[in-house]
Amino acid sequence: MWSKIRAAYRRHCPHGKDMLFVTITLLLPILASAQPRTNVTLGSSLVANSANSTWLSPSSEFAFGFQQTAPKGGYLLAIWFHQIPEKTIIWSANRDDLAPEGSRLQLAANGRLQLTDPSGRQIWAAGSGNTSYAAMLDTGNLALFNAASATASLWQTFDQPTDTLVPTQILNQGGVLVSSFSDKNFSGGIFMLAMQNDGNLTLNTRNILMSSSSNGNVGIGGYWTAGKKGIGSRLIFNETGYFNLVTQNGTLLSNLFSILGAPTTQYYQRLTLEYDGVLRHYIYPKSDNWTDGRPMAWSVKDSLPSDICIQIRQGIGGGACGLNSLCSMGTDQRPQCSCPFGYSLIDPNDLLGGCKKDFLPQSCDPELQEQEQNLFIFKDIPNADFPGGDYAGYFPVSEDWCRQQCLADCFCDVVVFRKVNCWMKRFPFSNGRTGVMGKALVKVRARNATLLDSRGSRPGKRNRPGLIIAGAVLLATSVFLYVVLFASKLFLVGKKSKKMVDEGRKGYPGLNIRCFSFKELEVATNGFSQELGKGAYSTVYKGSLIDENGKMVAVKKLTRMAEDVDQEFKAEVSSISRTNHKNLVQLLGYCDEGQNRLLVYEYMSNGSLANVLFADSLKPNWHTRLQIAFSVAKGICYLHEDCSMQIIHCDIKPQNVLLDDAHTAKISDFGLAKLLKADQTRTTTGIRGTRGYVAPEWFRNMPITVKVDVYSYGVLLLELLCCRKNFDPDIEGERRILSDWAYDCCCDGTVEEMVVEDEEMRDDMMRFEKMVKIAMWCIQEDPELRPQMKRVVHMLEGSAQVPPPPDPSTPLL
Repeated sequence: MWSKIRAAYRRHCPHGKDMLFVTITLLLPILASAQPRTNVTLGSSLVANSANSTWLSPSSEFAFGFQQTAPKGGYLLAIWFHQIPEKTIIWSANRDDLAPEGSRLQLAANGRLQLTDPSGRQIWAAGSGNTSYAAMLDTGNLALFNAASATASLWQTFDQPTDTLVPTQILNQGGVLVSSFSDKNFSGGIFMLAMQNDGNLTLNTRNILMSSSSNGNVGIGGYWTAGKKGIGSRLIFNETGYFNLVTQNGTLLSNLFSILGAPTTQYYQRLTLEYDGVLRHYIYPKSDNWTDGRPMAWSVKDSLPSDICIQIRQGIGGGACGLNSLCSMGTDQRPQCSCPFGYSLIDPNDLLGGCKKDFLPQSCDPELQEQEQNLFIFKDIPNADFPGGDYAGYFPVSEDWCRQQCLADCFCDVVVFRKVNCWMKRFPFSNGRTGVMGKALVKVRARNATLLDSRGSRPGKRNRPGLIIAGAVLLATSVFLYVVLFASKLFLVGKKSKKMVDEGRKGYPGLNIRCFSFKELEVATNGFSQELGKGAYSTVYKGSLIDENGKMVAVKKLTRMAEDVDQEFKAEVSSISRTNHKNLVQLLGYCDEGQNRLLVYEYMSNGSLANVLFADSLKPNWHTRLQIAFSVAKGICYLHEDCSMQIIHCDIKPQNVLLDDAHTAKISDFGLAKLLKADQTRTTTGIRGTRGYVAPEWFRNMPITVKVDVYSYGVLLLELLCCRKNFDPDIEGERRILSDWAYDCCCDGTVEEMVVEDEEMRDDMMRFEKMVKIAMWCIQEDPELRPQMKRVVHMLEGSAQVPPPPDPSTPLL
């Protein structure tokens, strides 16, 4: 039909091409509502399982139902292209809250679409009480109708897009597309296409820590704009394959792409904002006649921006590939992300998530600075740059001078040298790019070079080779004589000794972690000489595994061997060995030999959150604190929701949150953790945890649930927001107890008083107030009022609203 209209119009009005598009644009809503439809009656339902029942459009080109995201994974309630093998998804309802198997979608008697999990919890809902029936249309639109007005929908998926538009769909003012997190993770990512209130169409990076229900999420940096503003603008994907930016009255402002469109009679089409930040127009032939003998598949007809690596320059969000990474455009016009030499992916499963150091940073100790700089070298990256974030610049200088200046500066991690200009950058640095003028020099620790101790010596090493040689000769002679004189005795004693050691070293079956001998850990820690921290039952030492190229570790040695400490050791090994998450400290191994109980963890170079939060020195900035809050929440959520056996940590506090060299927060110290069986939701146990972070139900002999961790997180969140302890005896009056003061400020509308001395937070008061409200919900005295940790994560992300909290001191019934 469109081809006939277009041909007739061009015969009579050859110069009226723009007016033709406007005419088609204005007709789209009318024609779409008059499509054939297959009605879905009230009471109809779909179940998330392998049977995969669906509601099909009349032509069967589109299907609505459940798709499993991965084998044994959750289910998306989605719409997809049904006639092609890929079953490409164009819309989903629950991308950030996957439905477990057995969940049900029902068009309820009250006229609402309701998605609930097997326990009855509502995951998603839409529509109103006036609905008479639903229909899956041939455009790919699912709509709810009232029998009295069958041409006008009460609600439709076309008005709630996720990351994709299809022909006849309109992106109205205030509408957004939000990319997926990755090609396999359908949850909301870091990019969005927004039709702004001023009528301009923009591509932005977005802040996943804050969003609003109206526009999906808050943009924090635009990297492309249509540059055409018009009051009430709309982006319309018409049936000729054009993307028209028009005003409300139909005036054509521009076309999104310069390449001619493709007819929907010959191709399936979609416009998708993908996880790499690129908006791509895809086409898929409906017939072999259009493939020239090639296999049918989705192909990119056009995209923008043309080079995402160069286009995204702001530091927030890390660019297209994440912080500390390099971005280059591949032959397929997709960004290729890599890490500089000496760096590796923060998350191996997230190629766009940025990179971390694989070596110890340069020491800033004045006594070691001159010797430390000799242990570092540069890895050159020609034709590369890491734009922005310079803390120093020098010119005109030589490249050699630039290198020496960076080696002498312990804060310098990268320099970019261009002609006679030297730009110095500190960690973390922005997303790098290739194919530009200049040279990037990345400073890394030389292979096998370790951190010097305060005497200028490497830990565990001696600097007098003559003594080492003499000692070796004497030792060899002694061993030889010993073997000759006592060979038989050595054999018998050695055999007996081996048996005793084997009996003393207990290996726990089923654990995929290393069992160390006490001697190995004594050598690794240089005789337990460098203490990192100390608790009531244990001391943590810094160590280096010689047989793993000097890999730095933290060795936790239990110092009191009472019965409860032995139980704590077994609990910690048992609980954390079951976990695998980027926000939990990784347990590498253990030692259970005789009376010695030791745990070997990954080394966290920035120590505990308490050390940086409550110290007198410079506090972490506002953005870093937000990232820490989000990371801790995700770590707790993993323990509660995603472990093979649900774990209650029981001791969430800043001292048990450790920070790596990128200030990524990881939860540690599982000595008090409780494991729940598959059929358990609560347990009874004696009081555990730390004063000030312990939930009130501990003191009432009530059954303990995961809500005790939610309470502790609420206290930690307040401390993180205000960089102070919840109880500070040095503060007079109502501000002494932070949680009480925070609630009073919420009620009085005076939250800004909490950030008087923090200019950075005063510029972000809306988000600060939201975070305080989340903390108030977490510290409710009644555990039933506290949200589940998954809900807390959603509130932090912005995918769930944060209503005004009740008084936290509301007593338990």
